[in-house]
Amino acid sequence: MIPYAFDYTRPESVEEALDLLDDDAKLLAGGHSLVPALKLRLSAPGRLIDIARIPSLKGIREENGEIVIGAGTTHAEIMKSDLLKQHLPMFAEGAALIGDPMVRHKGTIGGSLAHADPSADWPAMVIAADGEVVLRGRNGSRSVAAADFFIGFYSTALEEGEIITEIRLPVPAEGTRMNYQKFAQPASRFAIVGCAVVRHPDGSVRVAFTGVSDAPFRDTGVEEALSGQQLTDDVIEAAAAKAAEGVSLNSDHFASEEYRQHLARVYCKRALNAVA
Repeated sequence: MIPYAFDYTRPESVEEALDLLDDDAKLLAGGHSLVPALKLRLSAPGRLIDIARIPSLKGIREENGEIVIGAGTTHAEIMKSDLLKQHLPMFAEGAALIGDPMVRHKGTIGGSLAHADPSADWPAMVIAADGEVVLRGRNGSRSVAAADFFIGFYSTALEEGEIITEIRLPVPAEGTRMNYQKFAQPASRFAIVGCAVVRHPDGSVRVAFTGVSDAPFRDTGVEEALSGQQLTDDVIEAAAAKAAEGVSLNSDHFASEEYRQHLARVYCKRALNAVA
C-alpha cells in the first residue's frame, strides 16, 4: 500500500519523458527497485514517469560491430535472445540467474544499472564485456564506459535530467570465452559476491566483481596476474588469490568482510576455470 498522492504519466517517447523529468519526478521502468522504496517511504516523488513501454528503449540488435541492448529490455528478453547467445552468451546465462520469473519478465537492464544496487548482477557483466552506457538528456547524448559509470554506493555517473537509453557492447572476436559466477542470497537472489570474466583469443582477460564493495569494479590486480599467462591450474590459483585486494569490502548480516574476501577468491577461480 502506498497511501499518498502522486501523478502518473506514461510518455510515448524519450523526448517526452525528458520534458517531464524534474526534481520531483522519478522514472519507472520495471519497478522492482522503485516500488519497494515507495512503500518504505525511502522515496516519495510527486510524479512517476513510466518509461517501460517506450519503443525506442526496447530491443537487441547488432550495429557497427557492437551489440546494442535497449535500456528498457527485460531480463527475460535478454535471457532468450539468440543474438546474445551467439555473441555474448554470458548475458543470456547471467539473466537466468536474476531473481524469479516475475522479476525477469518486468525488470529491465537499464533500470538495474541506473539503480546501481551494489549486489546487482548486470554491472559486473557489462564492465567485464567492456560495455558503454549511453545517456540522454535535453542537450543530447553521451556515452560512459561501464567501468566509470558506477562511482559509489547506489551512485552512478547519471546526471540530473538524464535517462539511460541503451547499452553498447563490442562484438567479441571469435574464440572469446566468458562466464559469470555468483554466490546468491537465497531469498532475493542478489549476488553476495558475483564475478564476471571475459577472456579474448589474444589471452587478455577482463575481470569484474559485484557484491564485494560499495560499487561494482574491474579487478585489475587479477588481470595483471593473468597477463601473458596460460590459464593453468597454478596460474588461476595465484590470480584468484589476488581477488579484491586493496578494495574496501562490504560487511553485513549476509557476509563479513573476511567471508566476502574468501567468496571473491572462490568465485573468481570458478569463473576463470570456466573460461580456461
